[in-house]
Amino acid sequence: MSYAVTVDTSQPEDSPALDPLQRAGVVHLLREGLDAVESIEDETGQVVEITDHFIGVHPDGALLRVFVDAPRLEDAEAAVEAVMGEVLRHTELLAQWTVDRCEVELHLDLAEESFRSAGSPDAAAAKPEARARARAHRAPGGTGTGAGADAGAGAASGVTDVEAHEEDMRAAISALAPRLAGVALASFGPATAEAELAAGALVYSIDVLIDELFEDVAALDGSPSAAECTDGLLQLEGLPWGFAHLYTPLFARRLLVAAVTLTDRLCRPGFARLGCVAEELLLRLLLETAEATLDLHGLLHRGVHEALDAVRDSLCDEIGHAWPSAPAMDDIPDVADWFTPLDAGRPSHPYTVEP
Repeated sequence: MSYAVTVDTSQPEDSPALDPLQRAGVVHLLREGLDAVESIEDETGQVVEITDHFIGVHPDGALLRVFVDAPRLEDAEAAVEAVMGEVLRHTELLAQWTVDRCEVELHLDLAEESFRSAGSPDAAAAKPEARARARAHRAPGGTGTGAGADAGAGAASGVTDVEAHEEDMRAAISALAPRLAGVALASFGPATAEAELAAGALVYSIDVLIDELFEDVAALDGSPSAAECTDGLLQLEGLPWGFAHLYTPLFARRLLVAAVTLTDRLCRPGFARLGCVAEELLLRLLLETAEATLDLHGLLHRGVHEALDAVRDSLCDEIGHAWPSAPAMDDIPDVADWFTPLDAGRPSHPYTVEP
């Protein structure tokens, strides 16, 4: 059976509010902890599989939705509460956080079957079947959502697993659109459901972008630059590769801070324009991540693609750099200049700017 478990966690009451960079770090830590757990088995042999998770961090804590396959509602709830407790306890920076709420939200088309199963003393506690997981990149949890109904329920209702999953994902991603408060829906073209889905996909992909930049920073540790890095890079590989030998560990850290600053502004009223070349590159990476996510979930239809193209043209048009794929050495600028504000009225985080 598929269940969505909502979890509220909070930091100690006397702790200062989390700033945008700290919130990004919390997302990374929680995802890392949850990604390490695929299933949990209790003393009776019942198995609960974690299929996906959504992580949203606010100044005082985090709200998560953890999607699981479990024999019964009670098993899902207990397993997620146990896993969350372990993740917090074994994450040094979150060890003092508490789980304030952990309760199941049931897929409606499975409710009747679940109640029958929970109420029957002879109900079999079979191990849930493994199912295909459609998850962006390396199965991120920051803005992910769960799979749809099981095959039996889908067949009974005339809806396939794939269709149910796509509808679940469409609804979950579209619901995120209002959080993109800094970008008017009109920037996505005509006000349609596809424009709303495109806006939600940008929000959905923010944590993927930032989390993968965290991983790129870690991968570059000990390497002079991205060009000499032997570990796989995730987001840095999407930058103009002719400059790869200039993507140093310091550059990657500055890009991460710029990404946190930019995405925070995109989600706040009053966002007006991109501040520097690095922000345009980051926005393009975010849009590409959104396209990949939608495509993976079967949602990158023509109208959504056009909406993403419209917002790309709207926000990137002012800078509009054309990056050569293999520039001559004499033509390569100092990438530190990419973080310099284009004019005095544009914001820039102090860490990203040369002293």
